[in-house]
Amino acid sequence: MKINKYSSNLIKDHYDTIIIGSGISGLCSAALLAMEGKRVLVLEKHFKIGGYTHTFKRQNYEWDVGIHYIGGMHLKKSFSRKLFDKITNNNLKWNKTDDNYDRIIFPDKSYDFIAPKSKFIEQMQSYFPEESSNIENYINVVEKANKTMMKFFGAKSLSGISEFLFFKYLTKDFLKFSNKTTYEGLKEITKNEKLIGVLTGQWGDYGLPPKESSFSMHCAIAGHYLDGANYPIGGSRMIAESIAPVIQENGGQIFISTGVDKIYMKNGTCKGVVLENGDTIQSDTVISSAGVQNTLSKFLRDDKKLENYRHNLEKVNPSFGHACLYVGFNKTANELGIKNTNQWIYPGYDHDLNTKLYMKDEMEDFPVTYLSFASSKDPNWDLEHPGTATLEAIVPTSFNNFAKWDKTDWKKRGKEYNEYKKEFSNRIIEKIYKHNPNLKDKISYHELSSPLSTRDMAHYQFGELYGADHTPSRFRQKWLKPKTPVKNLYITGQDITTVGLPSALMSGVLTCSVLLKKNIFKNI
Repeated sequence: MKINKYSSNLIKDHYDTIIIGSGISGLCSAALLAMEGKRVLVLEKHFKIGGYTHTFKRQNYEWDVGIHYIGGMHLKKSFSRKLFDKITNNNLKWNKTDDNYDRIIFPDKSYDFIAPKSKFIEQMQSYFPEESSNIENYINVVEKANKTMMKFFGAKSLSGISEFLFFKYLTKDFLKFSNKTTYEGLKEITKNEKLIGVLTGQWGDYGLPPKESSFSMHCAIAGHYLDGANYPIGGSRMIAESIAPVIQENGGQIFISTGVDKIYMKNGTCKGVVLENGDTIQSDTVISSAGVQNTLSKFLRDDKKLENYRHNLEKVNPSFGHACLYVGFNKTANELGIKNTNQWIYPGYDHDLNTKLYMKDEMEDFPVTYLSFASSKDPNWDLEHPGTATLEAIVPTSFNNFAKWDKTDWKKRGKEYNEYKKEFSNRIIEKIYKHNPNLKDKISYHELSSPLSTRDMAHYQFGELYGADHTPSRFRQKWLKPKTPVKNLYITGQDITTVGLPSALMSGVLTCSVLLKKNIFKNI
């Protein structure tokens, strides 16, 4: 697979669709459209394709930057698995991780999330025997909430008279759950605050603590892993590396290091894109998978007629920033005693209080520390990276903490920045050692990414991880849908669905269905 940088002599005479961004939603859209016979062009600003699915290397180590575990890929008849098989021509393979996919760690006790669903219930009931019936009710509510999602996202495909007639009917059941915060939803099930703290132990997967996040978002994540978790064999880069050839084999093109400056408009209609080097590439349609923030505030910045549309950005907030410590060991996972169970480490059961204290004073304990042992999830790791192991340690942090270096360039931010990162890294390392004494003094390499790194690599304005915040209000925004007020311009990605790789993947199907005026879901 060869991915070229942009060159004007490689441009074809005509494109049906230009896709901005090569994250999973953009690649999914490109593959589906190319397989429908459309001539597509994917433009990626970064020097690698894949968005949050790409990996990077240092020495003999390799880390994923965003894909740490994905639910249900071992279920070959699940929608996400069938879709991946379709757009990769069955070339993406999955490893099922241990049934104990998550461990929720508090100062006084740890709690294991174990697949399948029956084991999860049994395990939770062993921790909270007095809450047995409430735990069963919780799972029933999670499943009931998740059954409303397809109709809700299907409603996003509507416009005009059909939207007027059917939108409310299709979304009302979902909104009964999404209009509650996670805490409100769980308080209707149990009054046990400790149980609520445990059940929301994956809140880092959607970026907001219980009293701020939408209950629907919590249910989506909680339900997603009940049947077990998976990891792509060969690492997360295999996702993009398996989709790209399908795009190319069907006549599509992909360019890296090719930034888009704005949408090319003519008489109020989208006619293509203008690149950062000033070149214009024309197409019949454009799909932006670069996020609503970039699409509205950057790509459409010059059109005064769209002022009201841009004002919609005031109705949503960017999700939190994060720092990730990428750690390497000169021993294998087996030698170190590393398992592939994720660790969620908390200073206490009240996630909202923990977060509030930390955001007020960053020297407070991290409200969540997430540890992922990717090298132990990939059965090919020891063949490709012999004698090594890795982990990623993720903690929340505010973009404001790094604002003084806002105008600096990657790898050129100066001594003060590096000192700040060193102190921050040491705090994370202490957390790793405290909960994994078998790793103490075994670290051979580590490197910290900041919200500035995320901004410069993923091109989210504030280094956010999950696009728009997943609050109850976010799910009431009718404008977060594929079709825009600009003729021939469409949006895809996690902002029109939710956070998470399967959801971003589904957004590609949704956007293509709207663009083609054809139900692609039926063909998966």
